[in-house]
Amino acid sequence: MRLFQGGIAALGIILGLGSAGYAQEKTDISITRQPGILYLASHVMETQKLIEKHAAEDGLKDVTVNWRTFSGGGAQTDALLSGNVDIVNTGTGNLLLLWDRTRGKVKGIITSSAQPVIMVSRDPEIKSLKDIGPSDKIAVPTVGVSTQAILLQMAAGQMYGDGDLKHFDPNTVQLGHPDAMAALANKSHEVASHFSAPPFQYLEMDAGNHIVVNSKDIIGGPLTQATFFTTTAFAEANPVIIKAVREATVQAIDMIKKNPKDALSAYKQVSGDKTDLNTLVKILGQPDMMEFRTDPQGTMKFATHLHKIGTLKTMPAAWTDYYLPESADLKGN
Repeated sequence: MRLFQGGIAALGIILGLGSAGYAQEKTDISITRQPGILYLASHVMETQKLIEKHAAEDGLKDVTVNWRTFSGGGAQTDALLSGNVDIVNTGTGNLLLLWDRTRGKVKGIITSSAQPVIMVSRDPEIKSLKDIGPSDKIAVPTVGVSTQAILLQMAAGQMYGDGDLKHFDPNTVQLGHPDAMAALANKSHEVASHFSAPPFQYLEMDAGNHIVVNSKDIIGGPLTQATFFTTTAFAEANPVIIKAVREATVQAIDMIKKNPKDALSAYKQVSGDKTDLNTLVKILGQPDMMEFRTDPQGTMKFATHLHKIGTLKTMPAAWTDYYLPESADLKGN
C-alpha cells in the first residue's frame, strides 16, 4: 500500500518511542500539508507565525516552524513514520490508518476544515457515478487511502452493496490536485474525471467541467478534510508545541472568518497560486466553503468503512481513541 512505502522500517522505531523522552522540547519544527485552500488555516498560521507566537507566550522561545507541501497524504505519512517531519496536516483516512498500524502511537491534535470535496468530469457522458465504466479514469490524491478514494468506496457500497466496496478502485489514478487539473484541461489525457478539492474543483467547473458527485451526497454531512496529527512520542515530549498548534489553529480560523480576503492573500503568498484573489473570495462564498472548524466531523463514519473492508484491524469505540487526550474537549464525531 502506497501509504507505507518508505515508512515500514520506521514503524518499529515509533512503537518503541512511547515512553521515550527528550531533554527539552524541540524548537525547530517541521509540519506538512497538501495544496489547496482546505489548508487555508495553515497558510495564515505560517504568514502570521502563530505557532511561534503561542509557543513563546507559553514559555518556549525561539521556535522555528518549517512548512512543507506534499502532493498527497501518503507522502506526508511516510515522512512522519520515517521521522523526517514532526506533524502532518492531511485527511482523516491517513490518520486512522496510522493510528491503527502503530497501535495508537499516532493521534490527532486538532482539525482545521470540513469543506466539501467534489468530483468533476469533462466527459459529457459521465453525469453520475453510475456512468463510470471500466476504462474511465478518476484522479485522486492517493490511491486507496485518500479521502477521495475512500469516499468512492463508500459510494460503491451504497450503490452496489458491501460485496463491491472497491468497485471504483481500478478506475483511480494517483495525481496531485494541480496535476489532475492540468490533466482535465488536456482533452487527450486519459484522466477525464477528478475527485477534486478547493479551489481546484471550482476552477475546473469554471473551465467547463461539471459536477459528478459531492462528498456531502456520500457521507450525509460535513467531513473533516484537514487534520493535524503526530506521534504520541512527539506529543508527550513537546506539550507546549501541541498546545501552540491548537491555539494557533483556533486563532487562524477566527482570522479567516473575520477577514477571508486577507487569509486568501496569505494562501496566494505561500502557495504561489496565480488565481485572481477576487475569484478565490468568490470560491469561499460557495455553499459550505466557510466550514473551517476545529472539531472532527464524519470521522467515525470513515473508521466504520475502513474497518468493514479490513483496512483497519481495530475498530475505535469513539473518535477520541485516535485523538490526543488534550483534544477530548472538541465536540467531534
